Amino acid sequence: MQRKPLSFWQMWNLSFGFFGVQIAYALQSANISRIFATLGADPHQLSFFWILPPLMGMIVQPLIGKWSDRTWCRMGRRKPYLLLGAIVAVLVMAFLPNAGSLNFSSRLFLGLNGAMWFGLFSLMLLDTSINVAMQPFKMMVGDMVGEKQKAKAYSIQSLLCNAGSLVGYLFPIFFTWIGIANTAPRGVIPSSVIWSFYCGAAILILCVLYTFIKVREMPPAEYAEFHGIDLRAQKENAGGEPGLLKLLVHAPRTFWTVGLVQLFCWAAFMYMWTYTNGAVALNCWGTSDTASEGYQAAGNWVGVVFAAQAVGSMIWSAVIPRFRSLKTAYVVSLLIGAAGFISIAFIHNQYLLFGSYLLIGTAWAAMLALPFTLLTNSLSGDHIGSYLGLFNCTICLPQIVAAALGGVILKLLGGVQANMLVLAGVLLICGCLAVSLIKETKQTI
Repeated sequence: MQRKPLSFWQMWNLSFGFFGVQIAYALQSANISRIFATLGADPHQLSFFWILPPLMGMIVQPLIGKWSDRTWCRMGRRKPYLLLGAIVAVLVMAFLPNAGSLNFSSRLFLGLNGAMWFGLFSLMLLDTSINVAMQPFKMMVGDMVGEKQKAKAYSIQSLLCNAGSLVGYLFPIFFTWIGIANTAPRGVIPSSVIWSFYCGAAILILCVLYTFIKVREMPPAEYAEFHGIDLRAQKENAGGEPGLLKLLVHAPRTFWTVGLVQLFCWAAFMYMWTYTNGAVALNCWGTSDTASEGYQAAGNWVGVVFAAQAVGSMIWSAVIPRFRSLKTAYVVSLLIGAAGFISIAFIHNQYLLFGSYLLIGTAWAAMLALPFTLLTNSLSGDHIGSYLGLFNCTICLPQIVAAALGGVILKLLGGVQANMLVLAGVLLICGCLAVSLIKETKQTI
């Protein structure tokens, strides 16, 4: 079916809710290490707290993909899951930053105090709900945008994603600037962080409601015609619907080769999220005392440099479509990002970090747009949601492995958290080498 190309604003509406979802994700990624360190976690334990988010994504997103592939109702196909995830995320964001205010100070199972266990449970629910809300946006682009427009549509999504990150990262320092306390008694999360989560939750639900109201998903017949699906044959084979394992076996080669690049890239960013706070606090403020004013100031500054990363990513997301080859864009982006990571270990002035994180933003822009463009171009329309859900495992699994090994690797690198960011740069270089293996082929089922 030759469908009229979508306008810029139609593609914008498709992804606008992602802006709000990404604010929540940015608040999580920039503040989780800070929150758990404040609650009493040892630096060598920090990476273990980061296992939960990707683990939940690895479980939830394939299921959301498969279920939504076969969901057709008055509200739409993907939109019901989008709304449900957003509602749960808003509720959890109201509770998570208050973990230190509940007087759960006694040590419980595995040597963690009650506040940390409450925080872990809240983090699990938060990341589950963010995953439920996030995945439908990627799927709707695959559902409703033709091949010629997908690179542009995912670039718009990348732009909104990074704009949301920018807002989320800057919230704590903004609230500190207007006079909200950025320090608190030992074991209690500062009010600047708490209010950041409250405001992020409000924006999240408003943005998701905007997309929910403005976007009309295609009904089954129109969708089938657009993607060249034989509805009659699909109904006849409904009882023999392939499971996730069978789909995985018949995944196009693009799925696996891009997944290998993802392995290195997402492990690198897991170490950035986990160890930037400690590295910046020690290198630029000369402290590792989590209750000190310097450590909390460094925590705010992490949000600022992550915002610089988001700015770099927004700028670079406009450059990526200008490359003639998606693979060339991928390699160049990851190499620039690797240089940014490695430079951090040698910087002791907080303002010079802007340059490093602007460079890292180029890698992030590529990671948000290019894998999904390459993958969805290799898929037919019949199982897009399932494949995107399964593909999310190439994002989650490397984070789980990196988090599980983080404490051991940190010891091997002398306990210096900045060295983990050098390792992140090396991992991106490995990702560049893996790009040469990407083959763009069509699925076989």
